[in-house]
Amino acid sequence: MNERSKYQQNVIRNYYENRENIALQRAQEIVTELYLSEGKKREKYWKSLSNHLLKLDVKQEAIDHLVAQDDPQLAAKMVERLSKMT
Repeated sequence: MNERSKYQQNVIRNYYENRENIALQRAQEIVTELYLSEGKKREKYWKSLSNHLLKLDVKQEAIDHLVAQDDPQLAAKMVERLSKMT
């Protein structure tokens, strides 16, 4: 296997340094999509949001409660609180 170039090493390092910010930004985008979606697509967005919230160290119980409520406004409030914490 070839060694990674200096550029590739920097890209990988920057990704892992900013992983939390990336997950938060994606969670914000998904909340927007939740407001606009219905049916199966909405379920897909909830699942994706759950994965991103786990990356942000939100407890599974809180995520399960949020998904059970199926209220994008509650999700928006949670993501807003997370963005203020970072």
